[in-house]
Amino acid sequence: MNAHVNTDSTSRVGALIRAHRLRIGLTQRELADLSTISVRAIRDLEQGKARRPRPDTVRLMADALRLGPRARAALEAAAQQGRAGGQGWGRPPAPPTALHAMSGRDAETAVLERELSVGGERLVNVVGLGGVGKTRVALEVAERLHAAGVPVLWHAFPGASADHLGCAEPESAARVAATVADLYGPPPADAAYGGGGAGAGAFGEAAGGGLFELLGEQRVLLVLDGAPAVAPRFDRLTALLRACPGLRVLVTSERPWEVPGERIFLLSPLEVPAEGAAPDAAALAPAVRVFLDHVRRVRPEFTAGPADLARAARLCRRLDGHPGALAAAASWLVVCDLTTLCLSLDADPVALLDHLGGGAGADRFRAALRSRTDGLSAGARELLDALCAGEAEDAGAEFGLTDVAALTGRGLPESGRMLRELLISGTVRAAPESGGSRFRVLSLVRAAARRTPQRA
Repeated sequence: MNAHVNTDSTSRVGALIRAHRLRIGLTQRELADLSTISVRAIRDLEQGKARRPRPDTVRLMADALRLGPRARAALEAAAQQGRAGGQGWGRPPAPPTALHAMSGRDAETAVLERELSVGGERLVNVVGLGGVGKTRVALEVAERLHAAGVPVLWHAFPGASADHLGCAEPESAARVAATVADLYGPPPADAAYGGGGAGAGAFGEAAGGGLFELLGEQRVLLVLDGAPAVAPRFDRLTALLRACPGLRVLVTSERPWEVPGERIFLLSPLEVPAEGAAPDAAALAPAVRVFLDHVRRVRPEFTAGPADLARAARLCRRLDGHPGALAAAASWLVVCDLTTLCLSLDADPVALLDHLGGGAGADRFRAALRSRTDGLSAGARELLDALCAGEAEDAGAEFGLTDVAALTGRGLPESGRMLRELLISGTVRAAPESGGSRFRVLSLVRAAARRTPQRA
């Protein structure tokens, strides 16, 4: 005689598993041993805490329970109905609201939007120097996808930029936070990993069950803003992506995770006007537009004439088009004019990187740069030192791969790896007008290097 089965569609799969398990006299532990699914995953399914098991989990359960064709089909149908059921929220969650409009990032946001929507990317990591605008770009991409009907879950790590208004639903935020903690935490005592496989799948429904319960198989964007450079456990990350086939993850971090399947998206500073550009052309450069927007917040009456545009273009080149540096420089116009500011930046651009309100912004910037360079390999550090040394003080000084090989005396493959490492670190950027084959060291990096004692 079969045990009673709850016909509620949201818990029917768990009720079926429990009924078949009791019918053949198995405990949850025995079923776990036979199926290689964790005890916690089985318990959550039977108690209705997890209602959308993955197809692989259903297959393993059916095999362990020795179900016949009709019983197996009924279990698969119940699982499919649970996965197709209602979402875990009343209305699709939205990303936080940006406090300021974005300028100069149309190409980057278009590429990211395409890759995370119609493209095949599941894990995209936007990397770059602090203050370069990674969070703002992620907000824009998330807003565009949300406008197209994609739910957005946003998780900010401690220390991430807070230049936005949060709007996450408490329940969704709690589930996401718990899943992120699981991605970085130790394995649960009752989880069977075995190098991935079924144990990793069990993680997707047990330790990460809260998020899986929320998502099922629907298309969702998860943003991990300000993620640490240390990657999460790869087996758990993989299990989560397998458990939630519609999940796309957008990460912002200062360094890539360097895990399989990661799409590293390097976010460089804004494009600056070319040396000698006409005032009208300079006014169209993204860096100049952003800088002038910051100036008008400080001085609403400001109107840029040709001479002001030339000074603004010069300042943007001196600050590499770095958005955070442009905002800091503009804040000083409360107490000085643009001419004085340009002269001060020519003397020492790093000294004025803090906002006028006080603090230790320049010190933090130097510390951040030192942290980035200390994380480089010995060869890449030596290359950066060589590029910053000697007479090459001009921020517009460019070099190519063959120049690197000549400077270091190493072959093209090794020179290419070192150059890539500097690009990923954010200390070197591609020269846009060169088509990507010529590069330059950031002026701010050169200035910070002059103020930093040489390594022993």
